[in-house]
Amino acid sequence: MFNIQHPPHYPFNYYQFLGPIVPPAHRQNDIIPLIEKSIDGEFSAIACYQQLINMAPTREQKEIITEIRKDEMRHLNTFSKIYSQLTGQKYNPKITEECPNKFKAGLNFAFHDEQKTVDHYLEISSKTDNEYIREQYKRAASDEQNHAVWFLYFLK
Repeated sequence: MFNIQHPPHYPFNYYQFLGPIVPPAHRQNDIIPLIEKSIDGEFSAIACYQQLINMAPTREQKEIITEIRKDEMRHLNTFSKIYSQLTGQKYNPKITEECPNKFKAGLNFAFHDEQKTVDHYLEISSKTDNEYIREQYKRAASDEQNHAVWFLYFLK
């Protein structure tokens, strides 16, 4: 009969197949402020984690926090692209929370922030009809949970 070829399925790179993200009706407008908050949060975390890297007493801690920071930079890039696709504008992130200037206090701050961020990202994921946005935020929530575990490990 018909031989329909479907594009290959890449679970974390939907963007190349979707083209521009078109908001389905009103629901995407509800998440714009939440996406702005997530961009600000990632931007703040990137700055904070650089401070933690500079204060870290061991090489292992420096390396792991550097990897966590790279994840946060990837999230910032992804969320910024989503924002631009939805609004047609570029968002200028800002630091919304200051990082403590002591290593242990910074780890404690990072742990709690990562845990709150998981809930925030799952909220965004549940409020969108767009599969790409949903998957990106679910993936980021998983990353944030992993980061929280590392920060908790360093606090022991």
